[in-house]
Amino acid sequence: MALPTKLKPEIESLLGDTILETRQLIGGDITDAFSLYTTNGRCYFLKHGQHLPGDMFTAETQGLRAIASTNTVRTPEVIAATERFLLLEFIETRAPGNDYWSKLGRQLATMHNHTAERFGFECDNYCGVTPQPNTWYADGHLFFAEQRLLYQGKLARDQGLLTISNIHSIEQLCIRLAELIPCQPASLLHGDLWCGNQMCSSSGQPVLFDPACHYGWGEAELAMTRLFGGFGDDFYTAYQEIRPLASGWQTRCALYNLYHLLNHLNLFGKTYYQQVSAIIGKYR
Repeated sequence: MALPTKLKPEIESLLGDTILETRQLIGGDITDAFSLYTTNGRCYFLKHGQHLPGDMFTAETQGLRAIASTNTVRTPEVIAATERFLLLEFIETRAPGNDYWSKLGRQLATMHNHTAERFGFECDNYCGVTPQPNTWYADGHLFFAEQRLLYQGKLARDQGLLTISNIHSIEQLCIRLAELIPCQPASLLHGDLWCGNQMCSSSGQPVLFDPACHYGWGEAELAMTRLFGGFGDDFYTAYQEIRPLASGWQTRCALYNLYHLLNHLNLFGKTYYQQVSAIIGKYR
């Protein structure tokens, strides 16, 4: 697929430069990705998609800039964000070195030490293409219940992917969250941190992208890294050097990951129903 012709003059006007070459890259499920090479010798990364929410790229920009403001983990610099595309700096990559996972663990822990007095974020955003509401809450358990589990559960029920009984089980689980999950500060989270949303730069530094940022529980972020695997053991050891985790955090991962599994149920259908059903059934 070629870069849409109508985008080229708009991007060139923003850059004050001429695009000499475009190359399509392997992108995600919802956007097309391109590298753009210009006459001044610069290279940029472009995300473009059809029929996306109009504020998706501006919301992503706010997340990238929130992470960047902590001076912890690198994120791509945002050049421009519109309803139709997101233009970022292009970061060359290489295979991770022996110390890569330790670096990422320490940097993420340091990022999680950036906290807020409330749970939520400065704007609503998206996890995939699913809207992610981020209304501010003083209570983290209530935030996770209402803005995460119950919100996703209702979306799934409306699509016929969950039964009324399933929803009742989620509601009962939400009532018990305070006894199941210890109180934690509201930490700045990437929000969608699976292995595909991190990379190693050519200088060996970790880079995070495609965030669904909010202030939430640090344990929930660690749980997401375990959902699909790919993070080295050194990552978790190094994280705890900076930010020790409460005893039993691994046993709580399924509770946190119920949010992401519900989201995947909404995005990709019944393939994820059994995993969702198994978790909510455990706490029935």
